[in-house]
Amino acid sequence: MSLKQLRFLVFVLIFGLFTSCATSPKSSRKHVKKKPNTTQVQQKTQTRDKIRDQVGKVQAGVPVKKDEPKTVEKPVVKAEPEAEPEVRVELPEVNREFRGAWIASVANINWPSKRGLPVEQQKEEAIRILDQLKENNFNAVILQVRPSADALYDSQLEPWSIFLSGETGTAPKPYYDPLQFWIEEAHKRGLELHAWLNPYRAHHTNGGRVNSYSMVNKMPKQIVRLSNGMYWFDPAQKETQDHVSAVVMDIVKRYDVDGIHFDDYFYPYSSYNNGADFPDKDSYNAYKNSGGTLSKADWRRENVNNFIQRIYIEIKTEKNWVKFGISPFGIWKSGYPNGVVGLSQYDELYADAKLWLNKGWIDYFTPQLYWPIDAPRQSFVSLLKWWESENTFKRHLWPGLNTVEIKVSDKPAEIIRQIESTRLQIPEDAGVVHWSMAGLNQNMLNSLKNGPYREKALVPQSSWLKPIISDRPNLKLTKENDAVRADWSFHKKDEVKHWVVYLLYDDDLVTEILDSDVNFKKFPKTKNDKKLKLIAVKAVDRVGNESDYIARKVD
Repeated sequence: MSLKQLRFLVFVLIFGLFTSCATSPKSSRKHVKKKPNTTQVQQKTQTRDKIRDQVGKVQAGVPVKKDEPKTVEKPVVKAEPEAEPEVRVELPEVNREFRGAWIASVANINWPSKRGLPVEQQKEEAIRILDQLKENNFNAVILQVRPSADALYDSQLEPWSIFLSGETGTAPKPYYDPLQFWIEEAHKRGLELHAWLNPYRAHHTNGGRVNSYSMVNKMPKQIVRLSNGMYWFDPAQKETQDHVSAVVMDIVKRYDVDGIHFDDYFYPYSSYNNGADFPDKDSYNAYKNSGGTLSKADWRRENVNNFIQRIYIEIKTEKNWVKFGISPFGIWKSGYPNGVVGLSQYDELYADAKLWLNKGWIDYFTPQLYWPIDAPRQSFVSLLKWWESENTFKRHLWPGLNTVEIKVSDKPAEIIRQIESTRLQIPEDAGVVHWSMAGLNQNMLNSLKNGPYREKALVPQSSWLKPIISDRPNLKLTKENDAVRADWSFHKKDEVKHWVVYLLYDDDLVTEILDSDVNFKKFPKTKNDKKLKLIAVKAVDRVGNESDYIARKVD
């Protein structure tokens, strides 16, 4: 467009506007001032500005493009999926009870069945034990991994156990790490795995010859020989305490154990030294010469007390969720409670187990109550009540039961009575540990499975330990022919130990406990002529904390 043409276009527009104003009809009515039409004013202003802009471009020699019609795209509005309505229901408490079994390796009591057993047979035996416990609704294994200053695991601190390979210091061939194997296989089955250590025993009489790998020769100044042929660490010596602490913490740091467990051996039973005093004269004299004022008995108890407290603190500092448990002799002192007569661990083993319970230096306490309920001088019920009265921090109190050698005519009936007695006395925190796997023969297992262990149970919650789980699961329901498929997940799957699934069939609420590796299941739409109406899911962490639940209606 030339400058001449542009001037002509401007002239035409001005003339048109003038003509329009001159020919508009005049109203005979009184003039009323109207508000200007804002839209029209804006359109005229835009047109005028556009003309001026074109004129400026022509004057500057810039070519002017003709206007092209613009296509206005309508915004696409995506349909938001309708959020499923939040469903809140009242769910029952899930069944909880500690159901543990000791697996002893010393003298090949339980596993492996004999020393030097081929690796594949060792694994087969372990799998058979774990499968039996799983099938009969147990939920924990306490595996002896350090029977006498040796290791059923790969350790840089102590030698391989003779009870594993047949020779102290010899690794299994072909190589594998038994503790790691047990942990992995136990966790696959939803079972806790607690590593059981004897803190002070350095060599067992069934442990063969003392060779160059033995700790007896590695730490001769800290170990004494007893008259029965056993060797024992001197609990008073700092080197002993530091060494055993290092062994415990090595396991806690390198292995995914659920607990660390000590048994009843602290200072040895006097019969091990033929009734003679424990040979720690030099250690006690050094203590006295440094200004110590305690009697020898109190000094010995203080050595053990300080060590127990240290181990508890160190475990919690490293991994708060790893439980520390002790299974002391069942009687603290003769006469406690009234009517109880028996060995005093306080005086003979220098184990003030009552203090450990009073101070909360343990997460679970398993006194070995190996007597029948009706025993006149060692009443199971009386002893359990007394220990519970001393449980000032409300830690777990899960007594040990003598499933192997309880002196009654009907062992399964007696063990069931003791389980039921424990449930009555400690209903919010029930649990027992069975000594040992040898006593869990088919008759005993059948009696338990058809009786108190008929249904699965979660391990009781350790409310004083830091919760691991904080969110809630996701849940998706898919209808199929005669079933509803439920898929669930959690954003941090490694936090989950178990799933709890709730199914509402009309007015019947069914609960299922599932292992962490199960993330879906199909449920029938009807059961016993009742219709499935709702499914809810919770996640449970390794210290027993439950997440909030998520629930979906089945339409």
